Amino acid sequence: MQKGRCIGLIGGLGVGAAVDYYTRLFDAHEKQGASLDLVMAHAETSAIFRFAAAGDRAGMAAYLLSFVQRLAAAGAELAVIPAVTPLYCIHELDSISPLPVHTIVGPLAESLASRSISKVAVFGTRYVMESDLYGLLAGVEFVRPRPAELDLINTNYVDLAETHHATPRAHAQLTSIAQTLLSRDHVDAIILAGTDLTLLFNESNTDFPIVDCATLHIDAIVKFALDNAEVNTMS
Repeated sequence: MQKGRCIGLIGGLGVGAAVDYYTRLFDAHEKQGASLDLVMAHAETSAIFRFAAAGDRAGMAAYLLSFVQRLAAAGAELAVIPAVTPLYCIHELDSISPLPVHTIVGPLAESLASRSISKVAVFGTRYVMESDLYGLLAGVEFVRPRPAELDLINTNYVDLAETHHATPRAHAQLTSIAQTLLSRDHVDAIILAGTDLTLLFNESNTDFPIVDCATLHIDAIVKFALDNAEVNTMS
């Protein structure tokens, strides 16, 4: 059986997202007849939010670095951040990390270009929605939800991240806002820029165009892990 490169997952950002990544990484390896090699460390969402609210990029990078170092010591060959808010400090983290840090930015840029999507709205935390993804996507126009809409999206997302439970009410509220952004602001698609949103939206219950960051990210991680992977001869 092929053994994939060791993936280091920073969990807790939030817990539901880490569980989703773990499950889907395992399923993807299994589908390709490969053995998943994964280590995980638990970070706190509340700490990331505090650094973002304080505008402390260096502090957030140092906080995440402590987990990357633990993953490296456990044998990880890349560090995966299954969240979007930490992109706030990605340049600072990249400059000090002992491992390559795999984020959603590259896969997302490729997907938008391939689908000719140039005008988007973002669903995620308040920090992510107000950041226009921190200027990391060139040539993409971001339409921000109006203040009341932004508040409602953020409230639903934070509740989802904390409880790991999707409710019909949250689905209905966010679907209504998405439809408004499509009709009023003429966006091409909604970027699901919070990995916990995969608990709320899927292909069977979503009637508006989406770009699912988590799925794009997981596909890219699997490709990295299995390209040139070793053959595991252990039974």
